[in-house]
Amino acid sequence: MVAASLTLILILVVTTVSAGRHYKDGDPVLVYVNKIGPFSNPIESYRYFDLPFCSSGLASKEKETLSQVLDGGRFVVGPFKLNFGVDLKSEMLCKKRMKRDDLAKFRNAIEKTYLFEMYLDGLPFWGFIGYKDQIGSSSSKFILFNNLNFMISYDTDHRICSVNLTSSGFVDISDDKEMEVEFLYSVKWKETSIPFERRMDVFISLDTQSNWFLTKSSSYFVIVVAGLLASMLIWLLHNGLAKYAINDDLITDQEETGWKNIHGDVFRYPRHKSLLAASLGSGTRLLFVFISLLIIGFLGVFPPFNQGNFATALIVIYALASFLAGYISTSFYCQLEGANWVKNLILTEFLFSGPLFLMFCFLITIASMHNANAAMSLSTIFVLLCIWILLGSPLLVLGGIAGKTRNIGFDAPCKTTKCPREIPLLPWYKGIILKMFIAGVLPFSMISIQLHYILSSLWGYRVYTIFSALSIVFALLLLVTGLVTITLTYFQLSSEHYKWWWSSFFYGGSIGLFIYGYCFYYYAQSDMSSFMQKSFFFGYMACLCYGVFLTLGTIGFFTSMLFVRHIYGSIKCE
Repeated sequence: MVAASLTLILILVVTTVSAGRHYKDGDPVLVYVNKIGPFSNPIESYRYFDLPFCSSGLASKEKETLSQVLDGGRFVVGPFKLNFGVDLKSEMLCKKRMKRDDLAKFRNAIEKTYLFEMYLDGLPFWGFIGYKDQIGSSSSKFILFNNLNFMISYDTDHRICSVNLTSSGFVDISDDKEMEVEFLYSVKWKETSIPFERRMDVFISLDTQSNWFLTKSSSYFVIVVAGLLASMLIWLLHNGLAKYAINDDLITDQEETGWKNIHGDVFRYPRHKSLLAASLGSGTRLLFVFISLLIIGFLGVFPPFNQGNFATALIVIYALASFLAGYISTSFYCQLEGANWVKNLILTEFLFSGPLFLMFCFLITIASMHNANAAMSLSTIFVLLCIWILLGSPLLVLGGIAGKTRNIGFDAPCKTTKCPREIPLLPWYKGIILKMFIAGVLPFSMISIQLHYILSSLWGYRVYTIFSALSIVFALLLLVTGLVTITLTYFQLSSEHYKWWWSSFFYGGSIGLFIYGYCFYYYAQSDMSSFMQKSFFFGYMACLCYGVFLTLGTIGFFTSMLFVRHIYGSIKCE
């Protein structure tokens, strides 16, 4: 399935922008203008020519790929006329008569710290439109950059290795009256010793070393704590099983206490078993998606600066992983003697995809109201629906059929009594809410550092490339989540509370609530201000945290299931 995922992704993300070409002297070099938007949130982006920049007959819209649309890009061949190796100085781009509305658009963009994104030979570069100069406490000047300077480096094989952009022309557009503005550009070519293979290194985060140091420190701490936790659990289990290992026949029911006393109820099927099975199927699918994206990032399949490629990969892998969701959900549901497996399969399909689709529609509507790039066309939405309906749904049904055909019984180590025993009344500090809090603290403390870098990449201009560190943290996260959930499940069973099925799922998934809580802190530290920015941030992060809840909840449940089976299989149950 992984090979099929990578093959289909590579087909979908074929880009129209050529990269790594060998140029000859005088060959035309195209500059693609892509998008503009506020520096505080790159998700809110607009078309480059939504502002009254110079345009000419040379400017033409480029056919967009799915990855470019998902990245919010709208590639257009810019009006700049560049030829390889040919220097230009203050070349006239156009002389434009700016109306009052045009100047107002530029002032509004400068007020919101807009910057633009361009591409040259597959390399992105950015620049600000202008700046605001505060004069005293009551007045300010708006300065527009009207002269762009391209500094382009190439190697001995005439392959472009880097592009730098600076601004040297300044025009005061503070007055609300028509004026004429000249737009200029300069080009400087120079040979560089930087090898072409390392031209992407400039996009790698400069704080990689500190990231690794902090990741190692937090990982060591978590490993030590997890080791102590595992040692304590092993000691408790060893003491609990020791007396039964001596002579189990001499122990009467009256002498049984703790978790052994509930062996006749611990495998009693939970309420809402269809919902639990659907949650496990959805969590398994999302776990496969997360692992696949980590592998893609670790192998460097896509350029580090294009989130659209990863979004495309996520969509395709999510559709392919529908087979896993259908198989796990239906198989587990049938093990619990569920009768309506078709209804369970439908619930599995919409448990995560349904809220995500509704949030997607809501945010796309907001983007359409703001005329932003995030407002996808009907053709793009149609493509996404086709991937979901024509690829994902059939695979889900096939997985469901395979799971039902498997037809394996639950095979509990202990027989379940006919009448459920009464659950003793527990004090508040043994309730599920406090245990969920405890279950989320340790895993969250481990991922908080990486979480900051990931959010800065998703909602800022930081480029995340340290997938090796992220892979280690993710593996430790799964380990710690399973270990903490097992420990809390053991304490719950020791209190003779046998309804552990849903509790173990909530213990594992509680970190999703912590992550969403951290989003409020991140938002408070950011410069996001508009309603669209807030909606996209909290909307999509809610879906992401919900996905984390399902994924780690699945990990917590299955590890607890293995643990409970093991301890009750180690004693004689009557």
